[in-house]
Amino acid sequence: MIKWGVIGTGHMANIFAESIQETDNAKLMAVSSRTKKSLEIFGDRFNIKENLRFISNEEICKSEDIDAIYISTLNNTHFDLIKLCAINKKNILCEKPFCLNLIEAKELQKIIIINKVMFFEAIAYLSHPQTSVILDLVNNDEIGEIISIESTFGFKVRKIDPESRLFNKKLGGGAILDVGCYPMSFISLFLDNENKIVFNEIDGEIYHTNVDIAASANITINDKIQCKIKISLKEYFKNNSIIKGTKGSMIVGFPWLPEKKVFLEIHNKSRYYKSFVHSDLSVYANQIKNVSNRFLNNNNNKIRLFDVSKSLENMTYLDHWMESIK
Repeated sequence: MIKWGVIGTGHMANIFAESIQETDNAKLMAVSSRTKKSLEIFGDRFNIKENLRFISNEEICKSEDIDAIYISTLNNTHFDLIKLCAINKKNILCEKPFCLNLIEAKELQKIIIINKVMFFEAIAYLSHPQTSVILDLVNNDEIGEIISIESTFGFKVRKIDPESRLFNKKLGGGAILDVGCYPMSFISLFLDNENKIVFNEIDGEIYHTNVDIAASANITINDKIQCKIKISLKEYFKNNSIIKGTKGSMIVGFPWLPEKKVFLEIHNKSRYYKSFVHSDLSVYANQIKNVSNRFLNNNNNKIRLFDVSKSLENMTYLDHWMESIK
């Protein structure tokens, strides 16, 4: 059983606290917040003991009552909080993106390795059984050798607040950091250490607060796999992924936040069919359970979690994408 603490009491912290109740290998023990009122409300709602409600992030990281910490706070706080957790020998699950740029990512990798802690980035869809089924179908040659991957993730923010986390540069705002990490990480599921990635065409729109509000990228892998990514904070897209191969194609209806029951559409030369995938847990509960298993050394190699090396790789691509549209 992994005893968890959570830093922050906002929306994602509440989702984490609700989801952890679905698991059988994890328990929420502690919380920290710099706001006493929110600490009280959160603690009461999730039955956290008074002595494990911390007003200081330093105190929760030093607590001997917890094994791991989930960082749920704003993007611009992740760098310092990951360092704080690592120095205090706490295993870490940090909400995406785990930092703001490549410089921070390289520094965090060093700190995590030096302190010999385990780290995972909270890209929740990776833990859902759907992702494992997608990889199995590709590896079993169901659609042949991959030719192309197209992924979109776009939604329309109805009321733009320049000071909100999505549009404030200082808070780590922008479409690439908020939603671009999903399709970019999806592409990387099909890569190995020998892959060569080239950005052929990059486009984007910069909002007046100096963050990207929409972006696209055409990428080539190993001179043969063509990838297209399109993201937006101002427009709704289909929010799907289409993988085309030499023998057929696969459509993933909504890979980024799959429900308990989903299906994949497979078109190959012999037939069209739907591959149904069922999960007993919600997508976030799957993430908590699988990460907790890793902390307990109960590895499941079929689950592609993002450790610090994979997160660094993903940030390398995201950083290049962001820098190219400034």
